[in-house]
Amino acid sequence: MISELVLRRLGLAKVWWIVSPGNPLKRRADTAPLDERLALCRDIAKNPHIVVTDFEADLDSPYTASTLAFLKARTPLVRYVWIMGADNLASIERWRRWREIFAMVPVAVVDRPGWRLRALASKAARTFAGSRVPEAEARGLANRPPPAWTFLTGPLSRISSTALRGAKRQTPSPGPRGGAPGPRRVPERR
Repeated sequence: MISELVLRRLGLAKVWWIVSPGNPLKRRADTAPLDERLALCRDIAKNPHIVVTDFEADLDSPYTASTLAFLKARTPLVRYVWIMGADNLASIERWRRWREIFAMVPVAVVDRPGWRLRALASKAARTFAGSRVPEAEARGLANRPPPAWTFLTGPLSRISSTALRGAKRQTPSPGPRGGAPGPRRVPERR
């Protein structure tokens, strides 16, 4: 839902879901295995404009600023926008080199239930208040030089990625002929 909102509102050609090998702010035990999360993302992402990738697993650093620096060096003519939820903006000052993220690419922050006020009062929102783009002008965000960020409102959903994974695990997949569940196919990593 968020990806389709952003595609439409920002006029982007693609949205990449970067399935990370691990979040440095979370315990490994609290994170499902990468192959499982990658397969679940591919099951959910049916829009052809959404690309699911795990390239970050091959990078030397798990930090967003490093990922963005890699992408910009590798494809300097592509205009990237970092997309995150309001919950992330509210706590981004805990991220390593968070100011660099805003300095490298425009940022789209998507509202999440219960997070709007905390996000808009966050240290990052205050630090980059002069770079905020009104929501009505969000369509041109990708063409703006950083720092530039916008806050997008739209339909809110309380469904989390954790809940989606849990629901998917409990739903048996039909077998090859619609009978008993068949073996689960996990894509190979390249």
